[in-house]
Amino acid sequence: MRLSELLAGHDHHVLHGDPETTWITAGTTFDADRVTPGSLFIAVPRHREGGPGSVGPALARGAAAVLVDGAEPGLPASVWASAAGVCAVRVPDTRTAAAVVTSRYFGEPGRQMDMVAITGTNGKTSVSYMIESVLRLSEGAKVGVIGTAGSRIGDELIPMPPSVLTTPESPDLQYLLGCMRDRGADSVVLEATSMALLTHRVDRSFIDVGVFTNLTQDHLDDHGTMANYRDAKLRLFQGQCRRAVVNADDPVGARIQTLMPGAVTTYALDAEADYRATDLTVDACGTRFTLHHDGRKYPAAIPVPGRFSVANALATVAACHLLGHDVGGLIAALERMPPVPGRFERFETPRGTSVIVDYAHSPDSLDKVLTTIRGFARGQVITVFGCGGDRDTTKRADMGRIAGTHSDLCVLTSDNPRNEDPQAILDQIAPGIAATGTPFERFTDRRRAVAFALSVAGPDDIVLIAGKGSEPHQIVGEKLLPFSDMATVRELAGA
Repeated sequence: MRLSELLAGHDHHVLHGDPETTWITAGTTFDADRVTPGSLFIAVPRHREGGPGSVGPALARGAAAVLVDGAEPGLPASVWASAAGVCAVRVPDTRTAAAVVTSRYFGEPGRQMDMVAITGTNGKTSVSYMIESVLRLSEGAKVGVIGTAGSRIGDELIPMPPSVLTTPESPDLQYLLGCMRDRGADSVVLEATSMALLTHRVDRSFIDVGVFTNLTQDHLDDHGTMANYRDAKLRLFQGQCRRAVVNADDPVGARIQTLMPGAVTTYALDAEADYRATDLTVDACGTRFTLHHDGRKYPAAIPVPGRFSVANALATVAACHLLGHDVGGLIAALERMPPVPGRFERFETPRGTSVIVDYAHSPDSLDKVLTTIRGFARGQVITVFGCGGDRDTTKRADMGRIAGTHSDLCVLTSDNPRNEDPQAILDQIAPGIAATGTPFERFTDRRRAVAFALSVAGPDDIVLIAGKGSEPHQIVGEKLLPFSDMATVRELAGA
């Protein structure tokens, strides 16, 4: 596709070459190492694998064109002098331009499928899996999923370079949407993180339904304040989606209704809403409840315990119904859906200990999971958890307090320490547990921590392993080291 067509209508200034005669034939990328002949290299400031300093290497690898950011100083003329046939264009903001040109390059794939984007602190992955499951079970739909656990259509993974991003950068996101369209996906559900919305990764995805789950403390390392964090989430509902499904039990839900008057559908467990749940009955195997919608009552059940799981189910039914699917069929499919990997995922050891692996890594999510477990626990509750490095430090002692309040024993360990000293992270969590009087042990080695918890747990006890869910790796320094909580449990239990 000609560069002039990709940039049509978008503010730009040609520095070198001619967009009319420059053809982009090998996609777009922020990463200089992924440039191939015919690529468009987008020099995003401060991007780890690219940026203005990588223009030279990108040209050497055969980039057909380069977009540079208006906020950056100009590159030396010598860079372009040796770039015969290459087109260089300056745009006001490379991230905004990247979403436009990449979506166009792949034929604006979001327009050709039902698109659902989910944002919120907790519940994004669970709702995305629930939506996929109920559409597959109720109608045999082919659904693409993009999020924490990678990208796939049904059971078919779409190979991508290793990444820790829940929401891919716009060149990768649009590539994935193009793949899903070409492979016959009817719908795509994606997790939209606050940083993804702030950095325009989801722009030009043509979202049909945006879902807001909740807002609780997290990611203050990125946003600084809860107000900034909230405002980043709200970007999804400021022109990014046509309709919204929002949690009316969360105060942010009211803000979204003012942003999208007449286009918001609500769900709640406590407040008045378009979709409500009452009569909850929770046990270790799941939750039964009554779903209220449009003056009708529907008996419903999900194979996941807890109020938070019912809220996720309401969001799922509301979003799918907005897309035109039958409420009765959706509710019937809820009870048959498979477990969400790493979200209240259960396993029983040969000695009768119940193990629950959950992604809970914020104060609110940890409190909800432990409160649910306490509701049906017959023996001791042993909690294995830590906090991620290079992330919000203000939540660490609070998470220790929550774990100590609801547990009989806590086992502190490393989550993803990244570039922090693992012992220093545990030192910040420990005072919160100590204040509750609950005994605790500490092991920076996560495998040793899990092994210890299993060794002291007896029949009827519950071991919660929180923080990483279905993540297949642990981030230590700059390395992604293979590690799975559930695989580790099964191996140690001899299963």
